[in-house]
Amino acid sequence: MKKLLVLGGGYGGLALIQDLLNHQLPNDVEIVLIDRMPFQGIKTEYYALAAGTVSDHNLRIAFPVHPRLSIKYGEVGSIDLERRLVLMADGEPVPYDILAIALGCTDNYHGIPGAEEHTCSIQSLPGTRETYRRLSDVKPYGTVNIVGGGLSGVELAAELRESRPDLNISILDRGDRVLSAFPAKLSEYVEEWFSEHQVQTLSRISVSHIEKDAVFNGSQAIASDVTVWTGGIQPVQVVQNLNVAKDRGGRVLLGQYYNIPEYPEVYVIGDCASLPYAPSAQAAGAQGEQIGQILRALWRNEKPRLHKIKLKGTLGSLGKTEGFGLLGSRSVMGRVPRILKSGVLWMSKRHFG
Repeated sequence: MKKLLVLGGGYGGLALIQDLLNHQLPNDVEIVLIDRMPFQGIKTEYYALAAGTVSDHNLRIAFPVHPRLSIKYGEVGSIDLERRLVLMADGEPVPYDILAIALGCTDNYHGIPGAEEHTCSIQSLPGTRETYRRLSDVKPYGTVNIVGGGLSGVELAAELRESRPDLNISILDRGDRVLSAFPAKLSEYVEEWFSEHQVQTLSRISVSHIEKDAVFNGSQAIASDVTVWTGGIQPVQVVQNLNVAKDRGGRVLLGQYYNIPEYPEVYVIGDCASLPYAPSAQAAGAQGEQIGQILRALWRNEKPRLHKIKLKGTLGSLGKTEGFGLLGSRSVMGRVPRILKSGVLWMSKRHFG
């Protein structure tokens, strides 16, 4: 039997598995999924769990049940590409014939002193649970600072405002405006929403270091009861440790079929892969499906034929009733993008669950 080992049951890993299970698998192929959790966590909604507006249970999707799929729970410690072995954190070796790395990302603290030690995270389910606990424990009129004015920071700030109207909430961003990767009019709309809902946005903040009760903009101390980090991501440590070519962001450089040129049996999906678009759940899912197509073609001894991935757009929420987004090159604001995002979440649960 050939073993396809999939590391990570997130959007990319599950999309690959689902594509293969939906078609006729060769009789000599088995799929093994390794994940540290017994279900997929819907990462795009972790901001709501951190803010306390949804429960942990609402963000779980059960893994597929199929006679050709087995699941192993545990933490991946390292990958030995030469020996075709994945070493678990407890030292157990797991061999593979084909490997798909879909382990996602972790926070990038950019070498800022105190950032890792004194901030909360929404990059993992355990980390988000801890962030929820710490935010819930902030006393009335306390101060929460969110470092990073990208999509995650904006959604968290808005959701937390609806959950805790008593708190003083600020977004600290190094750019001139929040959502700097989006068109200016979208940023203006979000800034207006924040102004109406008493969320402060501070631009051109260059965080020099972070302490337990303060974020420092150079020598200026910004008081903080809880600081949440949404200031950047990078591939997980296991991928950082791989001795292969990477881009400036630490993501693995790949061949035309999303595999490592020196190790063609190893595919890399999602946040760990160097792709021509920004990391996202949508991109990881689309790439996972294409790798399924690639493998099915190779198993038939055919040349894979791929179409260019076309992303549908980006949607963000401002609490439960308003939102914003880009559909192609078109900016959308108000109730419609929020409704669309709820629909996408429902479809995701229905597709994978």
